[in-house]
Amino acid sequence: MVIALSAGDWTAAVFPEFGGSIGRLDWRGRAVFRPSPAEPSGPLETGCFPLVPFVNRIDQGRFRWQGREIDLGATPGFEPHALHGQGWRAQWTVVDRDAGSVRLALNEKAGLWPWAWRAEQTIALDEDGLRIDLSLSNEDQTPMPAGVGLHPYFATAAEDVVRLTAPSVWVGESLIPERRVPAAEVTDWAEGVARSAVPFVDNAYEDWSGVAEVIGSDRTVRLSSPASRLHVFAPLGEAFVALEPVTHRPDALNVAAPEAEGLVVLEPGETMSLSLRVTAADTRATLGD
Repeated sequence: MVIALSAGDWTAAVFPEFGGSIGRLDWRGRAVFRPSPAEPSGPLETGCFPLVPFVNRIDQGRFRWQGREIDLGATPGFEPHALHGQGWRAQWTVVDRDAGSVRLALNEKAGLWPWAWRAEQTIALDEDGLRIDLSLSNEDQTPMPAGVGLHPYFATAAEDVVRLTAPSVWVGESLIPERRVPAAEVTDWAEGVARSAVPFVDNAYEDWSGVAEVIGSDRTVRLSSPASRLHVFAPLGEAFVALEPVTHRPDALNVAAPEAEGLVVLEPGETMSLSLRVTAADTRATLGD
């Protein structure tokens, strides 16, 4: 099932069965998110999907929590690590919808992830753009470690400039963070970097300002979120950059003080949430011309 949304100059297509993902997001008929095929094979061919109940990688798919050894196994295609939780590979249920918005839900019983949880996602368009609200609730009887994120792939041309402010970034072998270094040791985006000049990046940035922009010759797309961490995925030779607001760094479940790295411990019945906003404007207008 594909759910079509529209408001003003904005249109979107939502795929509940593919991880509650957004297949297309267009402004004035042009792709803002990387467009998916008409019939995607899965969420990795879509434009945005939710990350629950954790984000990014867990080293070897294993962690120890309150005396329990937990083995999630590896996510297929991303061995040997577990990646992005279960929500992005599950079928979500439509709770409510209208012409410009849809509310989706996912209920998961305890399994390899040994806690029961519920997630809700509202995807809404208005005259100004897109808003996504994502929540995660602990439906279990014991405290649950938790994190949430959103994974939008922004369509880019080679000459488009990506700009954001985040002073430090995590680096390490096998994409598992080992140390935090100044952003310039990977890529410092503060002055803007042309997409064609970006080296391979798959890193979590800290103390993000909450705003990122993709600046083209005729339009500027802006992402905003209350998150203070932004994971950036920019593979070589691709016409997109993924700018992912997240609540914790990769592999936060395997550090000595996970809550200091953004992991949240949800008591039974507690809920955490994250939102993002995407807007667009003529580039000349954003530059004040």
